[in-house]
Amino acid sequence: MATTILPLDEVTAGLIAQWAAIADVAGGLTDEQWSAASVLQGWTNADIVAHIIGTENMLDGRDVEATRTVSALDHVRNPIGELNEKWVDHYRPKSRAEVLAALEEIVGIRTAALQAMTQEQFEAPSMTPAGADTYGRFMRIRIFDCWVHEIDLRDGTDGSAVTDPVPASWALDEIGASLPFVVGKRADAPKGSKVLFDITGLSARTVRIFVGDRASVVEEFEGGDASADVRLRIDAANLARCAGGRRDADPGAVEIDGDEALGNAILNRMNYVI
Repeated sequence: MATTILPLDEVTAGLIAQWAAIADVAGGLTDEQWSAASVLQGWTNADIVAHIIGTENMLDGRDVEATRTVSALDHVRNPIGELNEKWVDHYRPKSRAEVLAALEEIVGIRTAALQAMTQEQFEAPSMTPAGADTYGRFMRIRIFDCWVHEIDLRDGTDGSAVTDPVPASWALDEIGASLPFVVGKRADAPKGSKVLFDITGLSARTVRIFVGDRASVVEEFEGGDASADVRLRIDAANLARCAGGRRDADPGAVEIDGDEALGNAILNRMNYVI
């Protein structure tokens, strides 16, 4: 059921800003960094850029033929992974200049497509990586995905930090929408649990989750924040790494106040990204 209604112009601006950040980071890599192994198993930094291009190509209705069977690769775990690998394989033989040109081309095409949409079209039902929702939710997921990959590129090269709060805000909104699933389903928090995420750094915010018949985000807890069973203080970029199961994720840097067993259960099950 389509439930997530988001503003077309603002989400589009966030996605355009995130694409620009990817292009800026990718364009600033040395040739050695471009071809070096990334933080993602089986991929170079160039492959991360190719993956972003491939996903936007698919959204534009494009397709490429698979050049090999990839299902047996250790880092390919599902059909989505196979589809991603097909596009990465497509760009691997191409030069850096060709890949960056392909990024610029598809960003231009996708920008024009989004700017031509109406709010009604943006709210239309769509399948997304998170299930059935709206096309707008899908585009917020695209911001999240690209934002995490910007972090991947930075972590795998100069270790610099993401800096643009606009796409970060949308990416963290998307993570926040998935945290009830992490708390209620993956960590199996008991009914009645109150879990507070104190997200620091870029686009800092507080996310409160109450576990009733199902876990959900709430504006406030009955009894206030002091009544939370556990409070997790985590940097925004580290949260993204934990959600994506990245090798540079640092659960040890998370401050847990309250029920440590529940807090650790949440952190141990934080990786929900396909």
